[in-house]
Amino acid sequence: MTSARPSAALQPPADTRRAGRIRPETVSTAAIFALTIILIFASRFVSPALGSWDQVDTIITLASFLIVVAFGQGLVILVGGLDLSIASMITLGGVLSTTWNGSIGSEWVLIPAVLIICACIGALNGVGVIWLNIPPFIMTMASGIIVASAALGYTSGTPRGAAPDVFLALMKGSVGGVSAVLIFVLVFVLLAWTLQSATAFGRRLYAVGANREAAWIAGVATWRPIMAAYALSAACAGFAGMMLVGYANGATLRMGDSYLLPSVASVVIGGSSILGGRGSFAGTVGGAMLLTTLGTVISALGMQEGWRTVIEGAIIVGALLLLREDLLARLRSAR
Repeated sequence: MTSARPSAALQPPADTRRAGRIRPETVSTAAIFALTIILIFASRFVSPALGSWDQVDTIITLASFLIVVAFGQGLVILVGGLDLSIASMITLGGVLSTTWNGSIGSEWVLIPAVLIICACIGALNGVGVIWLNIPPFIMTMASGIIVASAALGYTSGTPRGAAPDVFLALMKGSVGGVSAVLIFVLVFVLLAWTLQSATAFGRRLYAVGANREAAWIAGVATWRPIMAAYALSAACAGFAGMMLVGYANGATLRMGDSYLLPSVASVVIGGSSILGGRGSFAGTVGGAMLLTTLGTVISALGMQEGWRTVIEGAIIVGALLLLREDLLARLRSAR
């Protein structure tokens, strides 16, 4: 009896794995990618320059930052949390990678050093949430304010330094005629999907998010997946900051502000439950691509940036409504 309980707790709900039944996450992911493709082709009616491969390449480049950030945010949401420190961690990664560039050794020392610092700050978020019982919303918001203030004091308001060469090559280089960032996105998506969906660590994340008490009874050390999720989220945000530095060849103190809401929106639009325990990284990637495509079209239309935030908020609300089980049940019964 006891040997069967851990395996049951570490698996997705049984009703989503019945033979001949398509999982809701699969349907939502396919719908998101289809909508993104339709939007790209429809954008040609806005401008002939849109809808071309150059635009697709630009969308992938711009979406690469959000895909990396949303992966970490998705892990935190999967365990029932929320990371509001992402914007500050993006800024921290960008600021440290420029100011330390050339001063602490080679880039292969600089990059791990920055990522370790970011991960440690994320782990502190996990400590506050797990053992101090501070709500994730408050804990991560407070740590984000502290990190942003520290970055402001460290740079005296003006970050200096140039981007590391490896990130310049990543964001602006090419391999055999294919942009390097496209190759990076494909590799990152594959590795991230494998980690979340095809490893024991990923199964523990789902189990803790679905029912923390049941996971603990089944023998899962629940604090480990939660702390790892917050640490990975901070590390991903820091890495995205270094990518942004390579794209813009410099850092600013507000460079991460525009990624907080989209990181949550990408996860929710992708079919993940904001309460944890359900979701897929493939859906998150689709959500990031959809939001980036929307932003590109909005820019082409000459609309103000505020409208993008309005649209993103409306999409989050719509996605939450569509993911409500009681609403879906009523719709099925009405049909």
